[in-house]
Amino acid sequence: MEAVMNRLVSESAPHTASPAGAQLPLNLVHEGETVHILKLRGDKATRQHLIELGFVEGAQIKVITHAASGVIVNVKGANLGIDSSMARRITTY
Repeated sequence: MEAVMNRLVSESAPHTASPAGAQLPLNLVHEGETVHILKLRGDKATRQHLIELGFVEGAQIKVITHAASGVIVNVKGANLGIDSSMARRITTY
């Protein structure tokens, strides 16, 4: 009975990040997953632009959907669309 309850709870829980220690660029995170920012890559201007949008280390991000040219995420309560090349610069865990 306990195994059945555990399975039901895990199936109804929101989809969360990959197993502990897994690091993925944001463009590879699945729709519905919630992850945290580990680091930002790119030149100083690119990193500063991402920071100004709310993509700071430790921030929680939920991937809303993937589009042909990028990804739509929720960060700090705002839905933002960023292109794939920018999403690749955001490493998540």
